[in-house]
Amino acid sequence: MDKNLEVIPLIPLRGVTIFPYMVLHFDVGREKSKLALEEAMINGQKVFLSSQKEYVVEEPNKEDIFETGTICTIKQMLKLPENTIRVLVEGEKRGILKEYLEEKPFFKVKIEVIEDSKDVDDNCKALIRLVVKKFHEYMNLSGDNGSESIIELDDMDNPGRLADTISAYLEVDQNKKQQILDACKIEDRLEKILSILANEIEILKIENKIGIEVKNNIDKNQKDYYLREQLKIIQNELGEDDRNKKEIKKYKEKILKRKLPKQVKEKAIYELDRLKNCGDYSTESGIIKTYLDWILDLPWNVKTKDNLNIKNVRNVLEKEHYGLKDVKDRIIEYLAVKNVSKSLKGPILCLVGPPGVGKTSIAKSIAKALNRNFVRMSLGGIRDEAEIRGHRRTYVGSIPGRIIYGIKEAKSNNPLFLLDEIDKMGLDFKGNPADALLEVLDSEQNNTFRDHYIELDFDLSNVLFITTANTLDTIPMPLIDRMEIIQVSGYTSEEKFHICKNYLIPRQLKENGIKDDKIKFSDAAIYTVIDNYTRESGVRNLERKIASIIRKSITEIIEKNKQKIFVNVTKAKSYLGSDMFTYDKADMEDRVGVVMGMAWTAYGGDTLPIEAAIMPGKGRLELTGQLGDVMKESAKAGYSYVRANCKKYSGIEKDFYKNYDLHIHVPEGAIPKDGPSAGVTMITAMVSALSKKKVKHNVAMTGEITLTGRVLPIGGLKEKSLAAYRAGIDTIIIPKDNEKDLKKIPKDVKSKVNYILADNIDTVLKNALMN
Repeated sequence: MDKNLEVIPLIPLRGVTIFPYMVLHFDVGREKSKLALEEAMINGQKVFLSSQKEYVVEEPNKEDIFETGTICTIKQMLKLPENTIRVLVEGEKRGILKEYLEEKPFFKVKIEVIEDSKDVDDNCKALIRLVVKKFHEYMNLSGDNGSESIIELDDMDNPGRLADTISAYLEVDQNKKQQILDACKIEDRLEKILSILANEIEILKIENKIGIEVKNNIDKNQKDYYLREQLKIIQNELGEDDRNKKEIKKYKEKILKRKLPKQVKEKAIYELDRLKNCGDYSTESGIIKTYLDWILDLPWNVKTKDNLNIKNVRNVLEKEHYGLKDVKDRIIEYLAVKNVSKSLKGPILCLVGPPGVGKTSIAKSIAKALNRNFVRMSLGGIRDEAEIRGHRRTYVGSIPGRIIYGIKEAKSNNPLFLLDEIDKMGLDFKGNPADALLEVLDSEQNNTFRDHYIELDFDLSNVLFITTANTLDTIPMPLIDRMEIIQVSGYTSEEKFHICKNYLIPRQLKENGIKDDKIKFSDAAIYTVIDNYTRESGVRNLERKIASIIRKSITEIIEKNKQKIFVNVTKAKSYLGSDMFTYDKADMEDRVGVVMGMAWTAYGGDTLPIEAAIMPGKGRLELTGQLGDVMKESAKAGYSYVRANCKKYSGIEKDFYKNYDLHIHVPEGAIPKDGPSAGVTMITAMVSALSKKKVKHNVAMTGEITLTGRVLPIGGLKEKSLAAYRAGIDTIIIPKDNEKDLKKIPKDVKSKVNYILADNIDTVLKNALMN
């Protein structure tokens, strides 16, 4: 590269970069620049043009000016108004500022002239081809492909001129142009241009893509607008009224006609105004119409008149349901108080009991007796809070919650609302539906219940809520606190007999389309079905067996041309097959180490036999039968008690724990068992096995034990008693503290079962063991 030094004036440029071979005009207004211009015109019209580093600097120093610039020839000068000169220059060569000779009254500098090499190697040729190819692509994307200079690029044999010509056409910021100007070697300059072109091409592609999408959207909107305007004109020409106007008019008539609360009316009018401003085909209009339909269909002020005739209500309940005294008494109490107060809020009743005892059907009977509309909502498996409170209208496809849906379905604001299976609600990341029910089931809060979709207060205080559950264990305590718990226990055999004879058989005969006189049941046959084919707390399975007998009887009437069939014990057994439940001889005998316990489950009470056996060993206690932690602890506590008090009981060796292993087993090992009521049963089985004394077969027991031998109270006594009674037990040992619960036992059970109250394990053993 040849080196040559020149001394010429310098003019700093603001926001502009000039390259060799480039023609440019610019305005000169600064005094320093004017003097430099005059000096240049005197001495060969040469001037050095270099860009300022910062555009905003008004009077730049040498530190504010780039060192690399372009030596230019002044071609033309033109004086403009306001003391400004317009200059036309042509770039000749690249120059590097080596020294400032003068700074006042203008910049005079010493410049090193950079000469471009004309020798082109293969690497440089490849770069030139790539740069030209990318530049053509760049100009096509930018929409400027008709310039003569661009067409001449392919014919340029000077690589330096080609690079500088392309640089002049690039629409990039000043810093990038200065980087190209700083590249004195041609290869470096071409590589820099190639990098900038590649980046700019990608940006232009994105800009063009966005531009096409915007254009398409604009075209579609214009087309839709044009078609809608045409449709309006066609409708007007045909004399058809605007459908949207008709709907708005219809909604307005409904709003004015309905007796809506003030806030509801205001909200409806507000939404109607929004509907007027929406287009016929707007998605928002459909959302508003659906919302208006909901709030206009809700029974804000619609109420059914309660039947407050207590005698009539009691007659209806007694006619449709046998037993269930607690539930019936609570409803009668509610009506009696409402007769006086006239403004009693609806109570929240929770009917808890095993399946098949009539929890849901009694709710229907209560609605019928009170002359209230009935609506049922099953909560089993519900996991989302929005099922109760609804979805906000901002979501696509949002709807009100099932509480508001049920009220709309009931068509009155004071229905009987049954929340079925409240103990079977789920929980997931969408929220806890039990928490949403807290407001619904609180008589102090539910007068302003607000659904997320409706967004208006709805008064639920007049609704009579009744919930059902099989167990309280899975219901959160805050929810239980808002409800009045009524236990609906299982039925005795006597109660099942009356229910079957008076309700189930007539209903099944009616459903099967047969007259009452065609099929008759003997009382003994009914008892046989109850005792030998069903062993449940409710009557659901009993009804299935009765239905099966009736179907088989109808088949026999048709096939054998019989007029009537009388179902006795023999006929019932022939229809239903072998007995499903029988009492084994072993169960009717006194045995060593076998004790009848009692258990409570969500499906009612059940008997739970416990067996104990001893064998030579080293005092190990073995527990089997899928026992839970509580029952395991009861067994260990009982074993410790027996070891500590073995001297009290005859027949037990004082060192038995050294010489014998003790095995306690609860049959039906596939079924998990747990609960705090098996302590006395396990101690009795241990003492019987160790002392070789038999346990009375007709005795069942329940109760927890302490290490001192005290018998602790238990729950579910009624269900356990019914289970023992169904199993043929006539003596039941219970904790003394459960004496208060005996009043809940049905009279026909109490009359046939002997209850023994025990506050100490000695009382239990005395009444359970022989001798």
